[in-house]
Amino acid sequence: MSNPAKLPIFEHDGEPVPGLPAMLPEGEVILWQGAPRWGGIARRALHLRGLALYFALIGVLRGTALAAEGASTTDAVLGGLLMLVVGAVPIALLAGFAVLAARTSLYTITNRRVVMRVGVALPMTISLPFALMQSAGVVKHADGTGDISMALTAPHRVAWIAVWPHTKSFRLARPEPTLRALADADQAAQILARALAAHAAMPVPAMESGSNRQTARPGAAALA
Repeated sequence: MSNPAKLPIFEHDGEPVPGLPAMLPEGEVILWQGAPRWGGIARRALHLRGLALYFALIGVLRGTALAAEGASTTDAVLGGLLMLVVGAVPIALLAGFAVLAARTSLYTITNRRVVMRVGVALPMTISLPFALMQSAGVVKHADGTGDISMALTAPHRVAWIAVWPHTKSFRLARPEPTLRALADADQAAQILARALAAHAAMPVPAMESGSNRQTARPGAAALA
């Protein structure tokens, strides 16, 4: 069995074009660019609401346990509040990370690929050619933002740790790069769907004589 083919990830210091590590090759054009909202990253990628509820429950249980052991009402309340303060520290750190992740991220859709510039401490660029996309889907959320996830054809994959938190939750074995928390998710999804359809319809030049490979159109699936 062949090993999964990981897509290259490029680290860079400067950007000749915002969101891109180099100038686009001839014939490639930018169709859309956008950035995530930090609140969507905090809620859906970092699960801050669930974490806050967890520490709130721990605080209530701690206060209840102290009261059951005979502690005064004041001591029981203070014991519960202490757990809330302890929980506020990681929540604040993760919220700060979400803000930085949103500020340092930029998503780009061209007529040939999706490019994700991500990374808080060390910016990196992940290029996802349309020819390697098996499918793409958009999910809308109650806050008005949406996520666009992209599944890659086997054996191609990206490293989960490299793309997180810009990946679909709970997909560790086969990470799906995700354009997260987009304010204009519908527009981005329509642009990506049209670009994928146009790319799939592009004719592929015939192989040179003597080659055993068959000609085929680039594979891509429209957004759900």
